[in-house]
Amino acid sequence: MAHGPHHGDRRRRRSHRPRATGPARGASSRRRTPILGGGHRLAGWRRVARSSRSPLVTAPRNYLVPTVIEQTSRGERAFDLFSRLLKEHIVFLGTPIDDTIANLTCAQLLHLESENPDKDISLYINSPGGDINALFAIYDTLQYIRPDVTTICFGQAASAAAVLLAAGAPGKRLALPHSRILIHQPYAGAHGQVSDIEIASREIQRLKVQLEEVLARHTGQSLERIQADTDRDYVMTAAEALEYGIIDEVIESRGLTADGDGSPRISAVP
Repeated sequence: MAHGPHHGDRRRRRSHRPRATGPARGASSRRRTPILGGGHRLAGWRRVARSSRSPLVTAPRNYLVPTVIEQTSRGERAFDLFSRLLKEHIVFLGTPIDDTIANLTCAQLLHLESENPDKDISLYINSPGGDINALFAIYDTLQYIRPDVTTICFGQAASAAAVLLAAGAPGKRLALPHSRILIHQPYAGAHGQVSDIEIASREIQRLKVQLEEVLARHTGQSLERIQADTDRDYVMTAAEALEYGIIDEVIESRGLTADGDGSPRISAVP
């Protein structure tokens, strides 16, 4: 009886039925992972990172760091550019602020203090902000070390970076004319069980109060105004940041004056 082909056709038809697909194993658990995770982030970096095409705030890239060649009595000596600037007590903060950047920045500040505790340090800031715990690590170090720290904003000082700009030594907080300064409240995208969200909410509220108190202390604004202004993104030009009390001067150029030992020193010219 010729029934083989009939059964074969049925088997072939079954084999071509589409199979139902579902989420990959572990996908649901990944979605439930709390965003809060290892720390609370200020919202500025998240929003800029999602909307901007600037290399500064998109995926990390490898850039060639220029090398500076110096002539010494022993011949030539090569420095990478940032090490050469560090030798002149200049620290750069030009990336989003996370634990790694905070550790590097604090290490440079402590090193410069050990080299010469009486010489000012210049902290140049062009950052979209970042992690609030990393922010407080740098902030506390700025207040802890003996040298005065001059903070200079070029480009932008947003979110956590704006707090560091305001935390410079009194009278030594500067910004270039086209700088952008932004302040706002912390952001915490907490997920998980209700108890987890309640714990995260209490912690972010505590950090929010700390942040507001720091800004009020360094700007001279009332705590009530800081709370009102940081409820949403509050963007300022350099001139507006000067009026607000985040900086002390808007600078356009600089000249050379002499230190007490006769060596040249760069000074800002408003």
